[in-house]
Amino acid sequence: MSGNSIGTILRLTTFGESHGIAIGGILDGVPPKMPISKKEIQKELNKRRPGSSKYTSERKEKDLIEIFSGVFHGYTTGTSIGLIIKNQDHKPQDYFDLKNVYRPNHADFSYFKKYGIRDYRGGGRASARETAIRVAAGAIAKKYLRKKYNLKITGFLKQIGNIKCANIDLKQVAKNKLFCPDYNCLPLIINFIKNLKKTGDSIGAKIGIFIENVPIGLGEPVFDKLDAELAHSLMSINAVKGVEIGDGFKCVTQYGSTSYDEITSQGFKKNHSGGILGGISTGQNILISLAIKPTSSINIPVKTINTYGDHTTICTRGRHDPCIGIRAIPVAEAMVALTLMDHDLRNKAQCK
Repeated sequence: MSGNSIGTILRLTTFGESHGIAIGGILDGVPPKMPISKKEIQKELNKRRPGSSKYTSERKEKDLIEIFSGVFHGYTTGTSIGLIIKNQDHKPQDYFDLKNVYRPNHADFSYFKKYGIRDYRGGGRASARETAIRVAAGAIAKKYLRKKYNLKITGFLKQIGNIKCANIDLKQVAKNKLFCPDYNCLPLIINFIKNLKKTGDSIGAKIGIFIENVPIGLGEPVFDKLDAELAHSLMSINAVKGVEIGDGFKCVTQYGSTSYDEITSQGFKKNHSGGILGGISTGQNILISLAIKPTSSINIPVKTINTYGDHTTICTRGRHDPCIGIRAIPVAEAMVALTLMDHDLRNKAQCK
């Protein structure tokens, strides 16, 4: 299978399946002499770890990171950084009933039609389990960006179902397991998720990403625009169906006379563009929104077909997130960090 790598100078390649022995990755292109520790990486992994919250998947994984190359005495060496996480609570038997049946709205159908074979154990490579390695690699990129620019990436829940977070307070995000920025919305969301778990259904979500202290000049026009590559990396996350930069689809109803970002000697007055113009960062905060579809594995009977083309019904058992958008937030932060670090290294190679 091709398509397992992302990045140009900073390049991440991942491997492993949801219910295999382990998942892992190789991160190449990290400059030497940068301090990094397992503790720093583990802190990020704990944000997306299954079983860490009663509102997400009940799969119990410690997600303990192991660094097996590229770091010596706490510093990067400039060589490839090898990362691995062993799967501990894998239960492939939970998926035996899915061996010859397609889950609607899941990658089961497309994987089998493309390759003629699929790993039915939790979806194999199509499982969100793969994203843990992205978070581990993203922790290294976050450290680089924070050390160099004091750049900060904050992902948060903007909307779940019809519940919208009206008051965005980023200080609230780290204070709850739902990454919710609106204290008043928290009880509504908790109650909503509890009801979803009772019914066996799932729900979509909208994620926001706020990026501060972005340097000017990141992005490679024409085809490697920063917003294009951010969209690419974020759309590679399981269940992401839409990406907006700045005002996004709101611009459809906006007039040019009101949607522009006026420039003064003190800087920009507004940020409709989301911090990117012509594919290059402007130095403003970068604003991104993501649309996440509902988890396709639900505990409700739905119609489908099997691999022989026969009509049947399916009711997915096992341990699944009622809203995958919650655990997708640390993954989105990681993909943003990897993309920004890659572009910073590219900018340095050409312009500095």
